[in-house]
Amino acid sequence: MSVEGGTKAIVAALMANTGIAITKLIAFLLTGSSSMLAESVHSLADSGNQGLLLVGGKRSRRAATPKHPFGYGRERYFYAFIVSIVLFTVGGLFALYEAWHKFQDPEPITGTWWWVPVAVLVIAIALEGFSFHTAITESNQVRGDRSWPAFIRTAKAPELPVILLEDLAALLGLVFALFGVSMTLATSNGTWDAVGTALIGTLLVLVAIVLSIEMKSLLLGESATIDQIRAIEAALEGDEESAVERVIHLRTLHLGPEELLVGAKLAVGRLDYGHQIAVAIDAAEQRARESVPGLHLVMYLEPDIDRGPSDPVSWQHASD
Repeated sequence: MSVEGGTKAIVAALMANTGIAITKLIAFLLTGSSSMLAESVHSLADSGNQGLLLVGGKRSRRAATPKHPFGYGRERYFYAFIVSIVLFTVGGLFALYEAWHKFQDPEPITGTWWWVPVAVLVIAIALEGFSFHTAITESNQVRGDRSWPAFIRTAKAPELPVILLEDLAALLGLVFALFGVSMTLATSNGTWDAVGTALIGTLLVLVAIVLSIEMKSLLLGESATIDQIRAIEAALEGDEESAVERVIHLRTLHLGPEELLVGAKLAVGRLDYGHQIAVAIDAAEQRARESVPGLHLVMYLEPDIDRGPSDPVSWQHASD
């Protein structure tokens, strides 16, 4: 998977969430706590989501076909978008339904197994903390000087932003569940359990909305970053000895996290011969490929005569 793909973070989260989901479900069966049920479903949904990310990563590596000549790189975006839907429905809406049901009929946590939810939640917090730390470590290798919100917003590979938000939601959800369970045990009032469940549901819905917005943008097609576009433009123009006088206009579009479609119109001399133009275009293409290491460029370059300013839709309007 890509440098921003974070396969290690996905596997760590999958292993942690699978074990946590089973443990939480057992705790729910022993105590009847709605917070534990909401959290077990949350962890189960997260486990399925990590499986979806792995499937998307595998399918995106398929070779291009006549029907899909630019390959399947965007499958990773598609599966990440499904993750946001699963998080919203299976995680968030289910938890909110459970909270509503618990508010209607609050029940205290009783019996000899009253201590189980607290023990399970404390252990789960430690395991989720390990998973979250792994995701942070993997992200820091590619984040650069971007802030965390900027990294979530601008990362072209969807896996790490998804895992980061899922793990953050999982940790906060566990804290909410621990609050609800602890208050229920302390007061024998099941309403607190419902409050914890409602907080979990609200959190998951908000995270799902953020993820869906980001994945929608990637599915629609995002340009390269401003720095990458500037580097490609400078490389296409070359130095003073280059036969390319300037870039008339340039378009970029991510076909996948590591694959970039580049279309450009290049101004060449009026008296150049065809073979001279071909050599100039080939040289410009090679320079452009070397200007953005880590990205595979699919390039379509058109030579033209310089007739003045480029059209108003230019790379300066690209946004991240």
